[in-house]
Amino acid sequence: MAAWMMPSAVAGSRPPPNYADALRKCLLFYEGQRSGKLPPTQRVTWRKDSGLKDGQDAGVDLVGGYYDAGDNVKFGFPLAFTGTVLAWSIVEFSAELGPELFHAHEALRWLTDYLLKATTKPNRIFVQSGEPYSDHSCWQRPEDMDTPRPSFQVNDTHPGSEVAGETAAALAAASIAFRSSDPAYANTLLSRAKQVYDFAYRYQGSYANSIGQWVCPFYCDFSGYEDELVWGAAWLNRATNSSDYTKHIIHGIRKIQTQAKPRVNGYDSQFSWDNKDAGNYILLLLMQKTDDDYSKYAQNFACSLLPQSPYKSTEYTPGGLIHRASMANTQAVTAVSFLLLVYGRHLRNVKGTVTCGNSQFPPSALIDLAKRQVDYILGDNPLNMSYMVGYGNKFPQRIHHRAASVPSVDQHPQHLYCKDGTPYYVTNAPNPNLLVGAIAGGPNDGTDNYLDYRPWSNQSEPATYVNAPFVGLLAYFSRHR
Repeated sequence: MAAWMMPSAVAGSRPPPNYADALRKCLLFYEGQRSGKLPPTQRVTWRKDSGLKDGQDAGVDLVGGYYDAGDNVKFGFPLAFTGTVLAWSIVEFSAELGPELFHAHEALRWLTDYLLKATTKPNRIFVQSGEPYSDHSCWQRPEDMDTPRPSFQVNDTHPGSEVAGETAAALAAASIAFRSSDPAYANTLLSRAKQVYDFAYRYQGSYANSIGQWVCPFYCDFSGYEDELVWGAAWLNRATNSSDYTKHIIHGIRKIQTQAKPRVNGYDSQFSWDNKDAGNYILLLLMQKTDDDYSKYAQNFACSLLPQSPYKSTEYTPGGLIHRASMANTQAVTAVSFLLLVYGRHLRNVKGTVTCGNSQFPPSALIDLAKRQVDYILGDNPLNMSYMVGYGNKFPQRIHHRAASVPSVDQHPQHLYCKDGTPYYVTNAPNPNLLVGAIAGGPNDGTDNYLDYRPWSNQSEPATYVNAPFVGLLAYFSRHR
């Protein structure tokens, strides 16, 4: 076997991470991102009701869901991806979630309840609440929002196969997550997933073309929508325990692989709200309901990441952090680490290995690499800094987040207008509200440096889709050290 150990930033210099505590906080973060009428069980009490008129302009109820990051817009594409991966975390690691399974279900249901509202009519999905340009020009609590809240939709004349395919995937994956605890709700989710996927497949086109001026450059689709069609079909096959969507999967993968335009950094190694390629291959490998051999593509993914692989195409910081994104690098770290763990556990179950050229790696190499990334985020790094707010003794104090950085309604009951929050944005003072569990974007330039600076959103902004795969990772390592 080839050497595969990742170096620790400062070996043996700190206590082992408390994964169970981090898991609790990782899920608590979602309560700080809630939009809508907050329930009596709300634990993040400095947040209050917001967005209570969302959807009124279109005559629909779009109250609820999550603000995706540090702004006050509800973007449907990353929201749906958050739901799919949060559901996958529950499906794969429900046993390891233990007492936090309740809160994981609660976080997921807040999201899927909103997706059900957004998909009430066939061939129409509401994919965004809020006008992003005016929202981004203000620094304002969500409780005070007075910027325009238009409702954006895709439909049969303005298609959006990527956001529709992802929404179908989220609903289908969630139906599996709720199957044992609430079968009636699971049936509702699965029925809607089928309806939404039918729309995604029947009316093909990118929402970057249909409503691009409102979703680009924020969550523009760069990788095409074919990967989301495969993703939605794969989750529907898994949710229905059938092969009903196999033809769609095979057709979609062949189309992706024969594209004239190559995928960014190779299609085998990407997994994000925009690109589902590696996720597709690993999910399909777990199901293996067709004659196609997805193992070679899963191996390509692992070989692109393993530090000692001759085919490694992933950069690492000197302290050992995966470096893939200049904007919120931790989104790439948590997403690919989740896949490494899922794939590594599968290989261990089937007694397999990863072959990269003349080198072979055991399943533990993948799992250990995922653990190294988790530990880095939790503080095992050259700065001895946790990138999860509220975890450990040293963590970001000035995350790029409107609600966290502006005094809460309890502290400042008076309405704060668009520019009233600007002084809180530019000050170097710590945020007055602790958004526990938020994971900052972290180091993003290939070094281990981090600037705890609110305006530097590339490093300091959290997002719902950063935490979703981290839930599964933390659940696993809380039980398997």
